[in-house]
Amino acid sequence: MMFQLSAYLFVFASLFLTRAEPISRKELEKNYAKGLHLISLTDNSDPVWKTEAETLELIRAHINFFDVTDIYDPEKEATVALSRYASFAAIDDISIQATYASPSHQSAVTPLFKTVSVSNMQSYLGNLTAFNNRYYTSTTGVQATTWIVNTVSQIAALYPNSKATVSAFKHTWAQSSIVAKIPGSTNGPITILGAHMDSINSASPSSGRAPGADDDGSGSVNLIEAFRVLLASGFKPTTPVEFHWYAAEEVGLRGSQAIATSYKSSNVQVKAMLQFDMTAYVKPGVKETIGLMPDYVDAGLTSFVASLIDSYLLIPWATSQPCGYACSDHASWYKQSYPAALPFESLFSNSNANIHKTADTTAVSGFSWTHTLEYAKLAVAFAYELAI
Repeated sequence: MMFQLSAYLFVFASLFLTRAEPISRKELEKNYAKGLHLISLTDNSDPVWKTEAETLELIRAHINFFDVTDIYDPEKEATVALSRYASFAAIDDISIQATYASPSHQSAVTPLFKTVSVSNMQSYLGNLTAFNNRYYTSTTGVQATTWIVNTVSQIAALYPNSKATVSAFKHTWAQSSIVAKIPGSTNGPITILGAHMDSINSASPSSGRAPGADDDGSGSVNLIEAFRVLLASGFKPTTPVEFHWYAAEEVGLRGSQAIATSYKSSNVQVKAMLQFDMTAYVKPGVKETIGLMPDYVDAGLTSFVASLIDSYLLIPWATSQPCGYACSDHASWYKQSYPAALPFESLFSNSNANIHKTADTTAVSGFSWTHTLEYAKLAVAFAYELAI
């Protein structure tokens, strides 16, 4: 999970972020060779080049951004009105709110919840947090990817009739993203459930200890367990379902941007994308709730998620404060005009203050297995209701 930029920093940054023309292919190649990062900081300004050190300073300052180095297309940008990259205002102007039928599979879905295992999630998370960190360029970050691929592949192998497949989605950096696919009986639009598997210690990104138990080990293990529960149940969707674990979220949503851009360029139809990023923390003394993010999401899909919570879960939902520009991977899908939503662990104002530190462990006061269990149940219900 990335953090939101304060208003004064947005204003300050915007003074320096205008360009008359899109970045040329030659400039892209030259600066890429230098190891520079092309960074988008606001909705209505063009991206700017930053060094690795400057990019890490943005992270330390809790300034959200998209790192668009790998996906920036000069030819496409030349056709964008006002030469503005990622103009969310323009997307809002032309998008149509998605619509979904009310939940109707309670008799099939509710019994599955008895098979959702907290002990499984504890085991999964113990393995993930044992890595020194899951940073996108570190050796342990690559090892964490391998562990998830192997674990999810072993689950798929137990249920060959599902015809589920698991693969690594390669990037230009060391860590891969992961895509697990459950094919449908038709080739209809895909239902996607996502989490990010990387972690970061903002004080020492490449080598610092970053257990990432909540951010985003919690969402990652929710998806592993939901995948297992669905396959074990004999789940046979009508339309395909995909589970994604994204690399490099903490450094500008790079993994999810690469996949979302690839899907868009290939004209892949997406029914809905639901992001699970931080699902385990309940601030001591605060009422337990699921915070539905209101920004950079599809309002129709968010309403549908609220109806799932009302129908299936033991805790209520509330509309959160906005999490801000580029705060998590749902924004990568929203940017490509796909319907996306983010059910957060709480209201944003009550979120876990220990993330991006060595203290992001299950030992933190407020880390709740019963709370994150509800998100695994939500993942099961989301996949079943949309894909059957």
